[in-house]
Amino acid sequence: MQIDKPVRLILDDGTIFEGRSFGAESASAGEVVFSTAMVGYPESLTDPSYLGQILVVTFPLVGNYGVPDNTFTDGISNFYESERIQVNGLIISDYSHEYSHWNAKKSLGEWLKENNVPGIYGIDTRELTKLLREKGSMKGKIVFKDENEIEFLDPNIENQVALASCKEVITYGSGKKKVVLVDCGVKHNIIRCLLKRDITLIRVPWDYDFNQLEWDGLFISNGPGNPDFCEATVQNIRTAMQGDKPICGICMGNQLLSKAGGATIYKLKYGHRSHNQPVKMVNSTRCFITSQNHGFAVSNSSLGADWEPLFINLNDGTNEGIKHKTKPFFSAQFHPEAASGPTDTDFLFDMFFEKL
Repeated sequence: MQIDKPVRLILDDGTIFEGRSFGAESASAGEVVFSTAMVGYPESLTDPSYLGQILVVTFPLVGNYGVPDNTFTDGISNFYESERIQVNGLIISDYSHEYSHWNAKKSLGEWLKENNVPGIYGIDTRELTKLLREKGSMKGKIVFKDENEIEFLDPNIENQVALASCKEVITYGSGKKKVVLVDCGVKHNIIRCLLKRDITLIRVPWDYDFNQLEWDGLFISNGPGNPDFCEATVQNIRTAMQGDKPICGICMGNQLLSKAGGATIYKLKYGHRSHNQPVKMVNSTRCFITSQNHGFAVSNSSLGADWEPLFINLNDGTNEGIKHKTKPFFSAQFHPEAASGPTDTDFLFDMFFEKL
């Protein structure tokens, strides 16, 4: 019988959870958040929007289908959402040491160790999630020795987008229309979805002045952390908005487009991280089940006269997208590329492409 090393999760309110290690045996710290997604841990763990965070998965059994190989085609991961694991730690209830899947090449534990990311199982994730819902997202640290092994870390006071973004301009495809993708921590499935259309995609760093380039459309990606650090991006978007070329944003892109339009952003108590968030298209009866991963939201009341909400969250009434009343600018707070998750809103990529 395998005996794994004891490890503790300590929250900044003093609460301690004890479990067993199945990942890297190294201390780590970050913002503790939870996701109610039942599947898709390879995609979730490599989602750059989780940078700086310790992820709690509420579904009890994790690891049973292993992890695929980290292979790339034309610079894009075949199975992951970025080049590496992005989370600072993983907390689950029950870990499956044995795995079975036609595409699996290694166990979840082996993968975590390769990326030097700690993982804890044996935690009552129901109790932990209830605590996070009551108090909101909290700072936490994973320790193997004493509680002073590492200091608490608040990723929201650092520019996480700068850490997640690419460092140089990268071009994909050879389609008729040129689209600039502002990489704030882009998921690779956004790139895949755009390249399914007749597009040449120019991926640029978060603070790159893309207005010096020739392009037919602008796409602003998802990304981690506090959007207030991205003032350079906001100013570049604001310059682009003086023209009439199509602009679309996802997740962080929704927040940055909103800020460029004059709206304000606020932090949610515990965010939206799941595959089952219901949203409604404003001024219609159309509802969608969406995949989400964000801790900040746009204030609907702060939208200027030229803007209006495009989608609303049916659970809490928060903003899920905006659109300009006269120009081809729109965005979604949720993930229409949904890797992993439902693909009900993939049509948003077609809406953008049709405007090019």
